[in-house]
Amino acid sequence: MSKFWQDRPVFVTGCTGLLGSWLSEELCDRQSTVIGLIRDFVPQSRLFQDQITQQMTTVSGTVEDFPLLERTLNEYEIDTVFHLAAQTIVGIANRNPLSTFETNIKGTWTLLEACRRVPTVKRIIIASSDKAYGTQPTLPYTEDSPLQGQHPYDVSKSCADLITASYYNTYNLPVCITRCGNLYGGGDLNFNRLIPGTIRSILQQENPIIRSDGQYIRDYFYVKDAVYAYLELAEQMDNPDVIGKAFNFSNESQDTVLDVVNQILQVMETTDLPPRILNEAKHEIPHQYLSAKRAKTLLNWTPKYNLAQGLQETVTWYQQYLSINPQ
Repeated sequence: MSKFWQDRPVFVTGCTGLLGSWLSEELCDRQSTVIGLIRDFVPQSRLFQDQITQQMTTVSGTVEDFPLLERTLNEYEIDTVFHLAAQTIVGIANRNPLSTFETNIKGTWTLLEACRRVPTVKRIIIASSDKAYGTQPTLPYTEDSPLQGQHPYDVSKSCADLITASYYNTYNLPVCITRCGNLYGGGDLNFNRLIPGTIRSILQQENPIIRSDGQYIRDYFYVKDAVYAYLELAEQMDNPDVIGKAFNFSNESQDTVLDVVNQILQVMETTDLPPRILNEAKHEIPHQYLSAKRAKTLLNWTPKYNLAQGLQETVTWYQQYLSINPQ
């Protein structure tokens, strides 16, 4: 394992979330000095349940709090920033766009401005999303596809993405942007999402629920692959061909919602719980998948997990978690 991260001060926003908890754990394993920003205390988060917080320092607050961010970056002499904090649920964004805009847009410019004022910060990775591309006539999305979100969550990611690029182009801030497919894996406690919700339903002997018509196509990306992608990108940000760029990370696959539910049913060896298709999803992009050619070419990156392997590990995690924490 590379010693790149040993003793390196790293700031992670959104560290109680799905990606944030796995990334924080991996950074601790690589002996980084990890500082995590926590808005809400979520005792069920992997960060607390697996005692990852015992290996890191936590700061209480929000990404919209400029004085707090500037103080934290300065006092802990942060070298690398992973900005993962966001409101990530499309339905919540549709119901309450203002809180989503506050966190996803204002939170991003606040963090970038704080980084600009703290000279120890040498690399910043901003988590955007494939949703930032909006609906496109030509697929797969490449990093040169226009950012044209139309609904609150998509727009929040388009905006944050563009603001980040402006800080690179105007102030030469050392940033890179990540746009991943739909992240999944153990530790996602948003059970209204497809994969954790389906697994929980099956474990409770209930029919899984599909909010859409089941035919929406997504690019599902395992959280451990995302962690390795983020770390690989950060390690290569001294390369002038890498700095300032956006990178798609994905398995470059196209899977319908119904296909994914059926794969979970197979992994869990269940045949008597067909999904209930509600067909009530609104303001969602019908067809998405990414090209990861840039990451494969410039970073020499490839995913380690296919969907079947990722789902097997994910099901195992929830079986263990829900046996201890019944819902």
